[in-house]
Amino acid sequence: MGVEAGAQAARARALAVLRIRSRALAVALLPAAVAVILLAGTVGDRLEGPVWDAARWVLTPFAVLVLLAAAGIALVVARARPAMSPTVPVTEEAAPDLYRMVRDLADRLDVPAPSAIALTPDCDSWLEDRTHPAHAPPPVEEHRDIAGAGKQAYRRHPVAPVLVIGSPFLWWMRVGELRAVLAPVIAGTGPSAHPDIAAARRFVRGLDAAVAVASEPRRDPVSRAVLAGVGWVARLLLRSCRVHAAELERGVAAAAAERAQAVDYGLRIVAQEQVGLAYAGWDRLLTRVALPAWRMGRWPSRLDAGVVAALTELSRRDRLAEGFASRLGERPACDLLEEPGTVDEAASLLAARLFHGGPAGPGPDWSPVDWSAYPDEVVDRKWRLDAARLHRVLDAMGVRPAAGPTAPATVAPTLSRVLDHLTDPDPAWTAGNAGATGPAAGSTRPGPDIAPSEAAGPPPGRPDALDDEDLAGTTAPSATLAARLSAELAREEAAPSPAAPSPASPSPTPDPAALWDDRALPLFPLQPPRTARELLADHLTAMVCCAAMDTAGATPGLDWLDGPTLLIDGERTADLAPKVLTLIEDGDATPLRVWLSQLGIRPEKPVRLG
Repeated sequence: MGVEAGAQAARARALAVLRIRSRALAVALLPAAVAVILLAGTVGDRLEGPVWDAARWVLTPFAVLVLLAAAGIALVVARARPAMSPTVPVTEEAAPDLYRMVRDLADRLDVPAPSAIALTPDCDSWLEDRTHPAHAPPPVEEHRDIAGAGKQAYRRHPVAPVLVIGSPFLWWMRVGELRAVLAPVIAGTGPSAHPDIAAARRFVRGLDAAVAVASEPRRDPVSRAVLAGVGWVARLLLRSCRVHAAELERGVAAAAAERAQAVDYGLRIVAQEQVGLAYAGWDRLLTRVALPAWRMGRWPSRLDAGVVAALTELSRRDRLAEGFASRLGERPACDLLEEPGTVDEAASLLAARLFHGGPAGPGPDWSPVDWSAYPDEVVDRKWRLDAARLHRVLDAMGVRPAAGPTAPATVAPTLSRVLDHLTDPDPAWTAGNAGATGPAAGSTRPGPDIAPSEAAGPPPGRPDALDDEDLAGTTAPSATLAARLSAELAREEAAPSPAAPSPASPSPTPDPAALWDDRALPLFPLQPPRTARELLADHLTAMVCCAAMDTAGATPGLDWLDGPTLLIDGERTADLAPKVLTLIEDGDATPLRVWLSQLGIRPEKPVRLG
């Protein structure tokens, strides 16, 4: 370890953590030491008498129990599988240039080179210790919290940590920028190799893993009681180590930053700007573009390439980002990979698992989609499915077809039907007739997808849905329809689907190399559940877009920053959302009708649903 001040501070904190471990061991051995003294006293006839005999009879079994408990806790801490980040491994054969660059950088920094490289679908980079025996791939049939229980442990030689790189960095950054960003990360292998720091980290990770084992709910009462004690001791030790462990990591980071100052310092300042830009583009791409596809059982297979397109579009729109587009002529860091497309696909699938909870591999209901096919296979299908759901709910509420001389004679999925319902000044008939009229005029039977109790509707008057703060500023028809849409969507999501497995269900294609706990997916949900108001706005927008495509020749499109978009004569329409909100909040369809008329969209014509 070098002479950096941060490294010395980290070692001091590591010794403090190890002292806590030693004190815990001393506390566990103290009853046994006293019992040994009492038993040894009988040999020299020095500790005789009823009091000493009683002390021996009481303390000896107590010491044995304490030793057994300490041995059990130590076994759990040693065997428990530490948390490991889900990543895409990159072998040296798949990226020889990347490994060469990392080793050259480690040589310049005079630190050990990372043992391996992995990618994560996030805008971050770090070192991760994977030397624990539990990180070896377990058999397919095993999925335990204590890996290798009942088996002989084996020792490994010290191995450098794994370098985890954010996959968006490889596609957006240039080779020099990536090198500058990774310099302080790789410099952290120096302090990590110190025996005291490595031992302190192993101890803290073991305690954290033991707490996770003790928190496992599916256990018999005896195991739950035993592990509750293990968890209490592990939490007590973690609380004692918390401050020292945090300061240890700060010291390691400070030492790494100080050591890396001599390598590409000027370029690192520019590269840090690219880190923030990549994070903004990645977040926008996931929430606006990838999430709609994931909800439909499709996963974009080139998310990292999409980041480049999104940030290029941002540089075209934003005057502040104009200078960033000129970098695209330099060599991108993804050229350091032998097959960037294969790596991008694997990272995109992992992103879908982490942020949405999709299956581990492609299937009939979970298939990849290319960016060129995204508008037709995702945007068009999404709008038509939303429009179909909207009309199913209107059928269940007993909403009549649109009135007027040009309206169709039968119940047809038209935009006019929706507009007339939301602008009805007296919506009481909707609630009162919902149970009597059913899904269509003259029918007393609820729709096939609507339960009778749900088709009955709320009592006449202002609906209970308006008690929700989110719907407080909407009209009564909008609130009723929003509440029904929320219930319908919740019922659809509750139904089992291969594309969205429940947290307790295993993956359809188990991966024997999956060493992280995949039983609580998604691990990082992108957005909170949509509110009723947002659901209604999305469904109304989808209905308007379907009408535009079927009656005015509009086409679905993909905006890299805003997601699905409507194209009319090849131009993006960006002024639809305010008019939809005016309809929902004020019950005024005039701005929307004027907009439809200007674009030649005929709301009275039936549309094709999904």
